[in-house]
Amino acid sequence: MEYLEQAAIMTAPIECKPKFWKRYVDDILEVVAKDAVKPLTDHLNQVDDTQSIKFTFEEEVDGKIPFLDTLIVRRENGSVKLLVYRKATHTNQYLNFKSHHPLHQKLGVVRILLDRKDKIVTEDQDKEDEEKIIKGALKQCGYPDWCVENVKSKMATPKQKAKKSSKDNSEKSRGLVTLPYVEGVSERC
Repeated sequence: MEYLEQAAIMTAPIECKPKFWKRYVDDILEVVAKDAVKPLTDHLNQVDDTQSIKFTFEEEVDGKIPFLDTLIVRRENGSVKLLVYRKATHTNQYLNFKSHHPLHQKLGVVRILLDRKDKIVTEDQDKEDEEKIIKGALKQCGYPDWCVENVKSKMATPKQKAKKSSKDNSEKSRGLVTLPYVEGVSERC
């Protein structure tokens, strides 16, 4: 794909050469002139001799375009802000809190959603709005309010690095036992 990509950009007609090009696996974000979108797509589809790779395009709507989990919002001054992107078919269905999974996995769902908010969203007000969306979605999945606050406090506390144990440690391994999860039995005391 990288060879095809380089060949396509190098041989693109000057009037439709992209000003910006970023690819992650099979998703490409590019900046081109509005009237160059169709000619560039046609050019990209002619570069592959086998005709097994087909390029399609999605144009921004109202100054917004999704790329991976990110919604890129272009402002009038040319700057951009980033939001979390959810497809129109997204249902906010996450691991149900009443399911038979260990608590750390349920809290992991909360941590992943909060971490995504912190890493993607660029403005403080948008982060607050995203957190409200997260809390609402988790409430629908049966999560109590304390879960979000618990995870937020753990995320705010810096992690300490675990000490590496030396091979000449006096305690020897006694083996590994794996037990299935059983609600009411497998939780930590």
